[in-house]
Amino acid sequence: MTDNTLFEPYKLGALTLANRIVMAPLTRNRAGPGFVPGDIVAKYYAQRATAGLIISEGAQISQEGQGYQDTPGIYTQSQIDGWRKVTEAVHAKGGHIFLQLWHVGRVSHVDLQPNAQAPAAPSAIKAETKVFVNNAFVDVSEPRTLKLDEIQAIIADFRRAAANAIAAGFDGVEVHGANGYLLEQFAKDGSNTRTDAYGGSVEHRARLILEVAAAVAAEVGAHRTGVRISPVNSITSSDPQAQFNYIAEKLGHMGIAYLHVVEAGRGGPQEAATFDYTELRTKFANTYIANSGYNLELATSRFTQGDADLFSFGRPFIANPDLVERLKTAAPLAEVNPATIYGGGAEGYTDYPFFVASNHG
Repeated sequence: MTDNTLFEPYKLGALTLANRIVMAPLTRNRAGPGFVPGDIVAKYYAQRATAGLIISEGAQISQEGQGYQDTPGIYTQSQIDGWRKVTEAVHAKGGHIFLQLWHVGRVSHVDLQPNAQAPAAPSAIKAETKVFVNNAFVDVSEPRTLKLDEIQAIIADFRRAAANAIAAGFDGVEVHGANGYLLEQFAKDGSNTRTDAYGGSVEHRARLILEVAAAVAAEVGAHRTGVRISPVNSITSSDPQAQFNYIAEKLGHMGIAYLHVVEAGRGGPQEAATFDYTELRTKFANTYIANSGYNLELATSRFTQGDADLFSFGRPFIANPDLVERLKTAAPLAEVNPATIYGGGAEGYTDYPFFVASNHG
């Protein structure tokens, strides 16, 4: 068994995490009618409760915030009740879990939107991506430019969703500001050509993610609020270093519990990008969670160098519910079945085996 500080407890706000391994948010498209997570979702997360912290798949904060079929929500009482089963199952196993708060913005389709309206966006610029709807991957719909009063309503939706998450028993929430969704769409000039208070300068483009974080922190406490960002993937930006250094610094001043960073181009499989994550980290005073193609060796190396406090793993947690123990004992990792990642039932979801060493059997 390796003796590695990644497997020692870590204090995050009022929580004591069992280790520094985080389960990253993973969209699995298995919500039931009414976008309610069912018993199978509770089983799935409980199986993975040995992670120091689980960050749930994204839960849309409103119908408008949905971009893919069968993703769970956090805006109705039945959704709150469904998530409560999940949190109780995770806590019964001694785990901790945050809910990721999600608004997809322009990455949606009219068939998912209220009254078949055009998806919301900072500017009417169509995303070059597809969404999963009506059991098929299709091009996103043409978006519409949000009005100022709509932006204020979205901030209120985030705040209400955070309160709902705590009512459902979550230990905290993560504001999804990464991977090309609404808050990142505002932050980057590749998708935001506004000329009002929410567009133009670094400060103006950062306004929405900072206002959402502030509203959520005011509702549930900064110590229970994290924010996820991805400075250089998904959407182009003319000044990502300046933009995200500014966002990180302001979030740090708010006392936000953690910054969860998709570090594209830093040792992971994604294409190289020029961005100084070490500099970004100096701007944020609290817990820094690193993500993007990490394995144990790379995470250990970066941890030893002081580059991050916690490390999140995504795909490995799909096929390895006991990932922490496998990493700790250098056991082989199971491979993901790509055909069962999105949608379906128990196959490829709750039926991946736990590793049992031959000398234990």
